[in-house]
Amino acid sequence: MPELDEQIKRRRTFAIISHPDAGKTTLTEKFLLYGGAIAAAGMVKGKRNMKHAVSDWMEIEKQRGISVTSSVMQFEYDGFCINILDTPGHQDFSEDTYRTLMAADSAVMVIDASKGVERQTKKLFKVCVMRHIPIFTFINKMDRDSRDPLDLLEEIENVLGIQTYAVNWPIGSGKEFRGVYERTADRIAVFSGTSETTAGKYEAAAQYAALGDAAADELISPAQHEKLLEDMELLDGAGSEFDIDAVQRGELTPVFFGSALTNFGVEPFLRDFLSMTPPPLSRRTPDGEIDPFDPAFSAFVFKIQANMNKAHRDRIAFMRICSGKFEANKEVYHVQGQKKMRLSQPQQLMAESREVIEEAYAGDIIGVFDPGLFSIGDTLCAPSKKVTFEGIPTFEPEHFRLVRQLDTMKRKQFVKGITQIAQEGAIQIFRDLEGGMEEVIVGVVGELQFEVLDYRLKNEYNVEVRMEPLTYEFARWLADQTIDPKKLDLTSDTRRVQDMRGNKLLLFSGEWNIAWAEQHNDGLELLDFSKG
Repeated sequence: MPELDEQIKRRRTFAIISHPDAGKTTLTEKFLLYGGAIAAAGMVKGKRNMKHAVSDWMEIEKQRGISVTSSVMQFEYDGFCINILDTPGHQDFSEDTYRTLMAADSAVMVIDASKGVERQTKKLFKVCVMRHIPIFTFINKMDRDSRDPLDLLEEIENVLGIQTYAVNWPIGSGKEFRGVYERTADRIAVFSGTSETTAGKYEAAAQYAALGDAAADELISPAQHEKLLEDMELLDGAGSEFDIDAVQRGELTPVFFGSALTNFGVEPFLRDFLSMTPPPLSRRTPDGEIDPFDPAFSAFVFKIQANMNKAHRDRIAFMRICSGKFEANKEVYHVQGQKKMRLSQPQQLMAESREVIEEAYAGDIIGVFDPGLFSIGDTLCAPSKKVTFEGIPTFEPEHFRLVRQLDTMKRKQFVKGITQIAQEGAIQIFRDLEGGMEEVIVGVVGELQFEVLDYRLKNEYNVEVRMEPLTYEFARWLADQTIDPKKLDLTSDTRRVQDMRGNKLLLFSGEWNIAWAEQHNDGLELLDFSKG
């Protein structure tokens, strides 16, 4: 099927990850500008005039100027069909980011040039490594004072445990940032501000000169030229060799320097990235891998978002198509529900904007209306070829609170609201082994999620709640789910609970309590994530 193969080959599906304020949303918007998907970039922190980033759609995001939920954007560029998974960079929303990374074929890691590798970057990188997906690094904000580029490369290698290859190299930083040296082309590219092209796009105009050529001294200062020659000698002698196979295995990260705000180096990065990043990857099932070029349709649900449109109180399931071609209204099989169904009005999304589509291909992300049938990790496939993709892990929360509704007459709304928000992946809910839903323990990655939960319960479900802080700091799932937690020898302040899927786990108040449990129960294996 030549058309099917051609469509899948040109797909590129990647996530953009970063620590808060590294410039991820700005970089995303510049990609959209180059693809002609938007006419002007929004402002990430425009609370003063209430402008907000195109990729931020939830009301609380617009108020705070941060991304609190992942959004999906598709656009065309240079013959490629690109699906960007714009993940929330704020540390309080990384559980959603973890799940979104499960749908990506590669990741762009944005690092602030003045701060280097930060705490949140490490956590997100860990998920990429777990999936062995290619990682591309964009060191941003070179237009501000930054750390030494060699030190930044060394930190990436030491802290993240991945080799680096500098595809380009910065010439100066801050007010002295002039451009980059392109190693493959063996030339310097000196940027001279942004200009609007005939296509309505914005790009940084560049002048070029060969390294070591006399023309280079007309574009950059002799001191910068000399420093660049010294740095290249060091990189060529001590740096890693470029190896595309190592990149594809997630063992080597190509590194690019630039400034998303001023567009310096952004479009060259996008072009090189698209040439290196792979088309849709195979997906694992218990029975082997599913080839994306297999004509039989298959997909999995990686995100559920309720109330994207307040007027309709809708619920959208985001699916990553893993193989074949999706056609609207064609019969598919929901594996977990063990039933056939037709998915009407499938949508492709640009943040909150939606377009009903008739078809999509492996690598694409589509949204379908969910009447409450789907859960994160569910598989959908052609009825003729039933497969089940491996479940999406649930990662350890870091903060816990006991949550009760204030009005006992609104129990139904409370259960519906907290369950739906948990199904979206923003929070995790736990119950005592024999407990009901009168009160639940809510676990989150970052404390601001409690505020979002309170906001959404009140505004979307008309339920007010009381939250009591708990002293637990760690959650550990039982690797062997056949073990009875009641028979375990545990400290008195360790709590035995179950998650929304019925998986058994323990809540600990400290690392000492975890060590006690492992020492006093032979063969007990504890995991900091559930296997889905």
